[in-house]
Amino acid sequence: MSLSTRWVLALLAPAVLLTALFFLVPIVDILSRSFTDPELGLATYERILADPTTFRVLRRTFVTGALTVLLCLVLGYPYAYLMTIVGPTMRSVLLLLVLVPFWTSLMARTFAWISLLQRDGPVSALFGAVGLPRVTLLGTLAGVLIGMVHILLPYFVLTLYAGLSRIDRRLLVAATSLGANRFRAFSQVYLPLSVPAVAAASTLVFILALGFYITPQLLGSPQQSLLAQVIGVRVERLVDFAGAGALSAVLLVATAALFLVVLALMRPARRLLGLRSGGAA
Repeated sequence: MSLSTRWVLALLAPAVLLTALFFLVPIVDILSRSFTDPELGLATYERILADPTTFRVLRRTFVTGALTVLLCLVLGYPYAYLMTIVGPTMRSVLLLLVLVPFWTSLMARTFAWISLLQRDGPVSALFGAVGLPRVTLLGTLAGVLIGMVHILLPYFVLTLYAGLSRIDRRLLVAATSLGANRFRAFSQVYLPLSVPAVAAASTLVFILALGFYITPQLLGSPQQSLLAQVIGVRVERLVDFAGAGALSAVLLVATAALFLVVLALMRPARRLLGLRSGGAA
């Protein structure tokens, strides 16, 4: 083993140790309880999977995550694309605007949305001012989506921009010189090349959305609880660590399966576009 390799391993050791101590050990502990509490076997999973509420909450969680990704795509793609075509100064300003939310805690941003979305709040007053019926978005799926998109949009934009910035814009110039208009050059050249970046950003946001707890807890309602909230209730109120571990395992397996499906769907697209797994060739 070379000296440089030893230095790299020595530098990685503290991070690996902390990750194992504070992340892997608790996960292994709570998952093991799902197989051993109250007795060794799959009784906890049989009880969880026999409850129709589990699948209803799981479906609601995945639908909420998918809607969050869709809204981030609609809002984030034009913004990330704009960052690739402006000058360095304007790009720095746009990047600063993306990073500003990270300077405020998640709790503060969520409580701000509570004030905005509550009954007779600013959003309700705005609806009334333009002649629409007043609405209370606090405690609804729409309110949860607004809060989740606000928090996860910067992750989507930064990940997408990293991928879009690697696309050679001379390909658009070449397509235009061959007779394609700007719309056709974008839709048939640039947009397909951006698919891997969109997939990476969407997967990141979707996985983060599946495990969201604070924002749905504060902006949503108990009737529309997501899986993370149900797991929290089992741990904090019911002291059912076995059930919480089983639900966590179900979410982990479902997320991993979906991730593998996305990878399988992306493989033909990369071959068709002549792309490597990390981006454009």
